[in-house]
Amino acid sequence: PEVPKLWGATPRGGVVPLQGGGAGKNNKKQTLNAVSEAEDDIPLGERKTVTDFCYLLDKSKQLFNGLRYGTQCRIQSLPQVTGCLFVDRQVLDSRYGLKRWQIGEVASKIGQLYYHYYLRTSETSYLNEAFSFYSAIRQRSYYYQVNKEDRPELVVKKLRYYARYIVVCLLLNKMDLVKVLVKELSEEIEDYTQRFNTEDQLEWNLVLQEVAAFIEADPAVVLNDNNSVLVTSNRLQDGSVPPLEQGMVVGQLVLADALIVGNCNNQVKFSELTVDMFRMLQALEREPVNLATQTSKQATLVGFWCLQTKRPLLLFMTSAGTRPRKRCTGESAGDWTGSRSEPGSDACFRRSLHPGDLFPFTRKPLFVIVDSSNSTAYKNFSNLFGQPLVCLLSPTVYPKSVQDQSQRGSLFTLFLYSPLLGFSSVCGLSSVRRGLWERAQDFLRKVFRDIGQMLTRSRSIDQAFLQFFGDEFLRLLLIRFVFCSAALRLHKLFRESRSFPESYPELPKQDTVESGLLQKQVLELAAMLDVQSLFWDDSLESY
Repeated sequence: PEVPKLWGATPRGGVVPLQGGGAGKNNKKQTLNAVSEAEDDIPLGERKTVTDFCYLLDKSKQLFNGLRYGTQCRIQSLPQVTGCLFVDRQVLDSRYGLKRWQIGEVASKIGQLYYHYYLRTSETSYLNEAFSFYSAIRQRSYYYQVNKEDRPELVVKKLRYYARYIVVCLLLNKMDLVKVLVKELSEEIEDYTQRFNTEDQLEWNLVLQEVAAFIEADPAVVLNDNNSVLVTSNRLQDGSVPPLEQGMVVGQLVLADALIVGNCNNQVKFSELTVDMFRMLQALEREPVNLATQTSKQATLVGFWCLQTKRPLLLFMTSAGTRPRKRCTGESAGDWTGSRSEPGSDACFRRSLHPGDLFPFTRKPLFVIVDSSNSTAYKNFSNLFGQPLVCLLSPTVYPKSVQDQSQRGSLFTLFLYSPLLGFSSVCGLSSVRRGLWERAQDFLRKVFRDIGQMLTRSRSIDQAFLQFFGDEFLRLLLIRFVFCSAALRLHKLFRESRSFPESYPELPKQDTVESGLLQKQVLELAAMLDVQSLFWDDSLESY
């Protein structure tokens, strides 16, 4: 409940609760009867071991399919399914013909289940659980014997395991391990394509290319004294969010759900995530915690969460934008966002998202982030129901030097994900020494406290911003948005208004993005990084 749930896509299928009894007991009974009829001479204890394993294996498939197709499944069932891996292996070897790759397959399925729970709940602790299973498969070489069998479908299972393991490591920022796994996957793909006359060689090579590009997507890196790369995390941590001042009156809304939508065909991606989606995913998560500690708090938090009558939704959209070439019947005139035309189609049949499509969502508090070349379509959003509504809108035009880097992710999203990384990128810095990076981060923490005070002390600010300010995630996004706006306004390459972020409702510029104090701080940060020549410094003289 302390973390917003993130949904990357709409699940298909109906809701069919999975309980521990019912059909599960029937399956177990049927399996036992089948074993009894076929193997009357098997001792009862060994027969029960085989039966239990078959039941748990079937249960794991039910859980996996339930998560995949939209069934609500309880995490409490997972320890039960994990029992598949701890039954008597010797009995299964002799009576069931169990092979090591089958154990690996079960462990991989359980790892997938934990990963799907992570996608459904945004609880990063489930990522650690998935990682532990995937790591055990590799350490114990469960898939080692697969290459000796003349069955290409088994090798594909192994390749898919590697791809899933890499995704989890990317999300946990285990970049050194990612590079090792990519090397191993490359060797496995080469062996696979040489042994079997397959048609999917190009697809697997594309997977390698995608993950390589994903690893290199960050425009700047932090270097240790020995020139090794320091892996930094941009998830929410204790002390990373400016606290509310004592007596500050803000809304009590707590972010409950976040919908992340990506439609950038030219952007680096891996699995189902583009770079922008990956960055926003991490910006809306807390650092991983121990699962046992987290679940122990669950019971006390559920009652509190149920009392929340207005749980806001965050909608993040990143895509190219376009306008319809002609007026479509039944559509109001206006800009479109997230459009992608199909071959042979006209504007009326583009798969697009019009601002009016979001009107039903405004019945409850709604926080929207639009990163698109047509983000201004949401500049005059109609708030029909009077609920808190805020839209943070990206620039629609970037300087050529920035636009050339768009394949590696949007600058606007980069600022919301890591303001210092965004600042370094717009200044053309490809690397920053660790000591300087840490000093700059400490300075930014002070800047963010000041921005928070600017927002809450402004007498002309729209109350919608303050309604969302009580939530840590939304507070941090608002503060980073103001910093991004101030930095781009002072940068010499950003010369026109379309190159600046905007918001709905509009922020009071003199109190926030054009504040003399904030401009001075941006220039101080530039001087710290030795890039002050890239910024206008007239404001220092008038401050």
